[in-house]
Amino acid sequence: MSAVEPVDSQAGAQQELPFAMVYGQAVMEMPLDLYIPPDALEVFLEAFEGPLDLLLYLIRKQNINILDIPVAEITRQYMGYVELMQTVRLELAAEYLVMAAMLAEIKSRMLLPRAESIEAEEDDPRAELIRRLQEYERFKAAAEGIDGLSRVGRDVVVPKLDAPEARARKLVPDVSLEELLMSMAEVLRRGDMFESHQVSREALSTRERMSDVLERLKGGGFVPFVELFTAEEGRLGVVVTFMAILELVKESLVELVQNEPFAAIHVRARAE
Repeated sequence: MSAVEPVDSQAGAQQELPFAMVYGQAVMEMPLDLYIPPDALEVFLEAFEGPLDLLLYLIRKQNINILDIPVAEITRQYMGYVELMQTVRLELAAEYLVMAAMLAEIKSRMLLPRAESIEAEEDDPRAELIRRLQEYERFKAAAEGIDGLSRVGRDVVVPKLDAPEARARKLVPDVSLEELLMSMAEVLRRGDMFESHQVSREALSTRERMSDVLERLKGGGFVPFVELFTAEEGRLGVVVTFMAILELVKESLVELVQNEPFAAIHVRARAE
């Protein structure tokens, strides 16, 4: 519903205004069957975070010394608040009833008569409650102090500025000449591991060398053994010549002559 403010007519005549506007239609009179529930509007002036918060409120409201709490009066006021909360907020009554039981126990212990000897030995029944109230008061004051600080996003705005796009510059490392030579030597070493050699065999025949030896011995004289070898042919030529001489000796075509031990060896062709 939306209320309409009265408007004065230019002619001076007071025009009758509607009581309210409901869905665009004017309501000129108060409905007779209008029902307003008794709990349609609830106003909560005080909000407590727990039973200790309520106790601290009652103590501070009456300016009572927290070290000398009148338990009977505080219990009476506390129960009044608990009964009020039971009627409006049933889910809040459970934790408050635990504190009410504690207050009732402290009240009963203080009202019961005790001997002077027992009273001197026992502590004040209110000591534990006073300790908890003082501890809660310190934490509450610290929380209020923190809440009073400036908050980022509410009281303080942190400026943000996008950084310009920067291009990364790659720095080329310095390479010394020694490191370059060591790398080159490592590459050459690995190259030698995969190097292959092609070995070609010379076409030397033992039979042809036997004919060459017989040709040199054709005169019938003695020829020194070492003169039958040609150093320019290398190791292979020496071996082939030696094999040819052994074959000729085996076939009794040549003979080896040595006059004394460790003397020079001579070769001569055998006579037919």
